Order: sequence, then structure tokens, then C-alpha cells
Amino acid sequence: MPANARKAGELRADHDSKMSERGAYIFGCQGTRLDEEERRFFRDARPFGFILFTRNLGSADEIRRLAGDLRASVGESVPVLIDQEGGRVQRLRGSGWRDWLPPLEQCERLPGDSVERALWLRYALIALELRNVGIDVNCVPCADIAMPQTHRFLFNRCYGREPAAVARRARIVAEACLEMSVLPVLKHMPGHGRCSADSHLELPSTAARKEELLASDFKPFRELRDLPMAMTAHVLFKALDSDYPATQSKAVIRCIRDEIGFDGLLMTDDLSMSALRGGSISERCRLSLAAGCDVILHCNGELAEMQSVASEAQSLEGVAALRAQRVLDVRRDSVEINAELLVEEFESAMARAA
Repeated sequence: MPANARKAGELRADHDSKMSERGAYIFGCQGTRLDEEERRFFRDARPFGFILFTRNLGSADEIRRLAGDLRASVGESVPVLIDQEGGRVQRLRGSGWRDWLPPLEQCERLPGDSVERALWLRYALIALELRNVGIDVNCVPCADIAMPQTHRFLFNRCYGREPAAVARRARIVAEACLEMSVLPVLKHMPGHGRCSADSHLELPSTAARKEELLASDFKPFRELRDLPMAMTAHVLFKALDSDYPATQSKAVIRCIRDEIGFDGLLMTDDLSMSALRGGSISERCRLSLAAGCDVILHCNGELAEMQSVASEAQSLEGVAALRAQRVLDVRRDSVEINAELLVEEFESAMARAA
């Protein structure tokens, strides 16, 4: 065996060994502090990462302490995620936190030659805010396309109305995160914008032809297929699978891998959302993994449900373990940057637009 092939094989085996001790799931927790039962559970379950919501967010010091306690419960520097898009989806808000416009409103308020620079500044500043409190993953960019029928829960979270503009802007958002040492999560793969229903409450669906989807909805995701991590859409694409939403559809996951070309870590959107098939959390988890998702996202912090997920999903292994390790490998060292200059430039751009 050639030396370079042997070395690559050893590297894969080493990564697989590291990840085999980590669970194929990302969990939430109940409050601003871990209780002893949660600590014990996380120590044994060893999730790949954690996600924070408003219920977990106190002062900056409390958030830093919680992020540290979550990592300590697993015993290593696991990713801590949040949804900090700005606008409607902004977990960190109120006193001490910048209030952000909805992304689409910001993009459409600015003249064309300044949209992309302002978008970079926005997400670089958000990343710096997150990094300062120990959060190292932001669930952006949102590469869904804003369409006339897009449900209001998603519409103003988009970056544009045309595939090319959305792809370009989503790339800028991802790069801003990476440059500030925060990992991005591309969502909602392979596209949620065409739907008029809210997947938190019901199953959105579209009857668009596959050719139309590939040329429009799926196109930004193909342009960003090199990103390390993505989140699925709980959407029924009838042209690909008339029974199961993307998260639980082998046909759609195969399209994501083979036709869109994404080979990063694929995590589900929240398993608790009403769009998914399956009555129990265990069944939802089983269907999602069988379809080809790498990691389960479970957000509500309910211990009994997390125990069911941990039992069903078990540990990362095989190609999923390699993808998970690649996510950790692309994390960049923290950079020193003059945040005041970024703030000044961003505020100047928005003032000119106003």
C-alpha cells in the first residue's frame, strides 16, 4: 500500500475511533443551569453537540458558564449551537444585545453595491457576539428562496428572491461566520421557500417538478455544497417522494448527496416539529437515520425524549463519523479583530440606506 494511502487510512481510523464515543445527536437542555440529572445523562450519552434556546439564555456570564458546563459534561470541546439569524429568529435579544433587522428587509433596504458587504458585517458581528459567550456554531445561512407563497415564518429570514442572489449571499454569510471562528449550518436543505405551510405546525409540501426544483430551489444548496454542515427541511417534495418529508426520505437524501453533491454532516431539523412522520420520538429518529441523516437534532430538553433518541441513534460511526470529524477539523482559531470598526462601518451603511 502506498504511504499516502496508508496514512489516509490511519487518519480515517483515528477519526472514526474518536467519533465512535460520541452520540449521533445534538441536544438541548432545560434552563440556564444544568441539574445533576442532566449532567449524568450527558456524561453517559456524550452527544455530538448542544443547542441553546431563549430558555437557556441569562446574562452573558451565565451563558458562558452554561456553555462551559455543557462541554465539561461531555469532557471535551463539543460544538454549542444557536439560531441567531437576526430578525424573527434571534435568541439573544434585549438589553446588551444588538437588535437586527430581518435578513430580507436588510438586503432589500440597501443599494445593490452595498448589500453583500453589509451582510458580511452583520454576520461577522453576530459571530463575535456568539464567540464572546462560548457559542461556536450559528445555524445560518438560510439558503431558501423567498417566493410569493413562502410562509411568513420563513419569508423575511431569506436573503433574496432569485437563486443566484441567494447563493451568493448565503456564501458571504457562511464565510463571515468561518472567518470569525464560528461554524455555519446551511439550512433548510434542499429548500423550504416554495411552501406555504409552517413545518413547526404541519407538513409543508410542493408538487413542483424535479427539473424545476433543481433549477431553482435546490440551486443555492448545490452552490454551497462544500460547507461542512447542513440541516434538512421538513418538507414533502412529491416529485421525489410522495410519502415522506425530506428529513425522512431516502429519495430526497439521495438527491442531496448525489445530485446536489453535499457530502458534509447532515443533521435533521428539530425532531419535535409536527411536520415529521412517526408518533413517537423513537420512531421519528429511526426514520430519519434510515433515510440517511447523520445526526439527530432534538431541541426541547425533555430528558425522557432525549433518552429515547440516545437509545435509538446510539454512536456516530462509519462515514457519519468521518463527516462529524471534518466539521470539528474546519474550526478556525479565534482571530483578533477590531469590532468597533466593524460596528462603525455597518451602522454607517445602514444609516445611508435609511
